[in-house]
Amino acid sequence: MKRLHQLLHPLTPLVLGFITLAASAESRTPSVEELWKIIQAQQAEIESLKRQQQNTDRKADAAGEKAVTADKKAEAAVVAVEESTVRNSTAGNWTEKTKLGGYGELHYNNLDSKEEVDFHRFVLSLGHEFTDNIRLFSEIELEHSVAGDGEKGEVDLEQAYLEFDLNDRHAVKTGVFLVPVGILNETHEPATFYGVERNPVETYIIPTTWWEAGADLHGELGSGFSYSLAGTSGLDVDTSGSDAFLIRTGRQEVAEAKANDGAFTGRLKWTGLPGIELGLTGQWQKDITQGELGVGATLLETHADIRRGPIGLRALYARWNLDKHNVINASDPDAAGRDAQEGWYVEPSYKTRLGAIPGEWGLFVRYNVWDNNAGSSNDTGMKQINSGINYWPIPDVVFKFDVQTQDNDSENNDNGFNLGIGYQF
Repeated sequence: MKRLHQLLHPLTPLVLGFITLAASAESRTPSVEELWKIIQAQQAEIESLKRQQQNTDRKADAAGEKAVTADKKAEAAVVAVEESTVRNSTAGNWTEKTKLGGYGELHYNNLDSKEEVDFHRFVLSLGHEFTDNIRLFSEIELEHSVAGDGEKGEVDLEQAYLEFDLNDRHAVKTGVFLVPVGILNETHEPATFYGVERNPVETYIIPTTWWEAGADLHGELGSGFSYSLAGTSGLDVDTSGSDAFLIRTGRQEVAEAKANDGAFTGRLKWTGLPGIELGLTGQWQKDITQGELGVGATLLETHADIRRGPIGLRALYARWNLDKHNVINASDPDAAGRDAQEGWYVEPSYKTRLGAIPGEWGLFVRYNVWDNNAGSSNDTGMKQINSGINYWPIPDVVFKFDVQTQDNDSENNDNGFNLGIGYQF
C-alpha cells in the first residue's frame, strides 16, 4: 500500500488537471497551442515521477546491501566467539593434562669413610598427555646440590620418553628411560624403600640409577603376568685402571654415547596376588667396550617384593658374566677377576602404627653380599648389614635412620650410621 501511495501521489495534480479540463470543455474547446502546453506539462510530471521512483529503488537496494553486510558481520562475530571458546577450552585441557612431580632426599652419613651432610638428590618430573593414547614423561635430576665446572654435583636428564598405547593391554615407549631391571631402578623415590642409602647390590651390581635410550614394548599377558622387551644403547666400561670392567663405570647416561653395540633386555613379572611381585630379567650386550676389546656381557636378575599386611620381604639376586671374544691380554676381564660380578640381599621388615602418633613406623634389617671380582680366586666379596627405622608421618614424607656394619677380610670396613629425610609428590 505504501508503494502504491508513492506511485499515485505524484499523479494527483495530473488527475485534477484532467478534471478541470473536462469541466471547462463544456464551456469551450481548447486551441492547439493550449493542448501542446498541457501535453508538455504532463510529460514533465511523468519524468519527475520516474526520477523519484529511481531514487526510491536505489535507497531500497542500499538498505538491502547494508542488511546483508550486517548479517555477515554478525555471523563472523559468532564464528570468532566460537573459535575463542575452543582456544580457551584447549588451553584449559593443556593445563589439566600436564602433571608436575618430583622427589628429594637429604643425607647425613657418619661412617668410617666419611662424615658429611649431602643433599643427595633433587628431582623434578614433568608429564603431559597429548591424547588418550600418547603421553610424554620426563625427569631432571640435580645431584649433590651444586653443579658446574669444579663442583661436586651434576645435572642429569634421567628420563625423557614418549609412550604410545597400542591397545588396552600393550604399549611402546621410545626415548630415554630407565632399564627394566631389579626393584629400585624404576621405583627409587626415598619413601618407597628402607634405609638412607640405596642398597649396595642395586648400586654396584645393578648400576641403579641406570637409564638408556631406545624403545621398549611392554604390556599385560593375563593371569598377573606382564612383560617388557627393550632395545637400547649399551654400556661402555673402562678397560684399564682400578675401575676396569666395573659395570657401574659403564653407564654412558645417553651423553654423546658410543653406539657401536646396543643392549637387549627382557623382563617378566608376576603380580597375581595383592602385595606380591616376582620378577625375572635378562640382558645381553655383544660388546660392553663398544668395539674396543669385544667383551660380551650377560646379566641375569631375579627378585621378590612382598608386602602382606604389616610384614614385608624383599630379596634380590643379580649376576653378570663377561666373556672376551678375541685374544686374551692384560686388558681382559678374566685377568682382572671381573669376568663374573654378582650380589644378593634379603630384607625383612615390619610396618605398623604406634598409638595416637600419626603416620606409620617401619623396622627393617637387610643383609647384603656383593662381589665385583667374583671371577677371582681370592675372597673379594663384601658383606654389609643395615638395620634401622623409617617413619612416615604421611605416605609421601619419610624420616630414616639406620646403622651400617661391615665385617670383611679387607681392612677397609665401613661402619657407622646414617640419617635421612625424603619426600615425593
